[in-house]
Amino acid sequence: MLQHRPHTTVVLAMSADGKIADFKRSPARFGSRVDKAHLEKQIAAADAVLFGAGTLRAYGTTLTVSDPTLVELRAQEGKLPQPVHIVTTHSANLNPEINFFKQPIRRWLLTTTAGAVSWKKRLQTFHSTLGTRAQECPLEFEQILVFETPTREIDIPAALKHLANIHITRLVVLGGGELVASLLQLDLIDELWLTVCPLILGGNTAPTPVEGKGFLPDLAPKLQLLEVHTVEQEVFLHYRLQRSAD
Repeated sequence: MLQHRPHTTVVLAMSADGKIADFKRSPARFGSRVDKAHLEKQIAAADAVLFGAGTLRAYGTTLTVSDPTLVELRAQEGKLPQPVHIVTTHSANLNPEINFFKQPIRRWLLTTTAGAVSWKKRLQTFHSTLGTRAQECPLEFEQILVFETPTREIDIPAALKHLANIHITRLVVLGGGELVASLLQLDLIDELWLTVCPLILGGNTAPTPVEGKGFLPDLAPKLQLLEVHTVEQEVFLHYRLQRSAD
């Protein structure tokens, strides 16, 4: 029997004061090579990765599996070298010129009806400016997934159910905080990997792993600590979401 959704793991690095980026929302590159290898390992174990448009705008790219050992492990499991990379955005206000669209990956877009229309118009405009060179640009998403609530928001539960139905059983979420907050609110996260890095960013506008409106203590998601690893100056925390049946 198919799962009702993929097993979903959030993987994020944060400062010692719980920030995933500075107050300018610059790309977070404060994690060590060990942290990057840890992130790549989590991505390699996934069938798909999911991230918000803000995360994509900050970096301009997504992290791919480059370690030959991890690529070989995926091949042995009958998987393609890279998982599917899914961008979720209500508006689809994305820049077609970022390097993400040149990476050798399968790109999917999870959006609303309005977002799908907006992206197609944006792409047509961009292609028209390129003229005959448009054929050289691998800009398109392989799939555009439209799942919409009656209030015209992205229907995340329906989208995840669809992913499970097409045999995506392991999903890794790479941020940002608004997406993680939405998933927690809907009880759609199973595990979290948080890397605590040795710096303090501060800033009341700097993003945290979970944004949104927040939770009151009595209703806050509860975690079970599964693992703690310390490598040099970084601490790797592995949590499982506790549920009422636990």
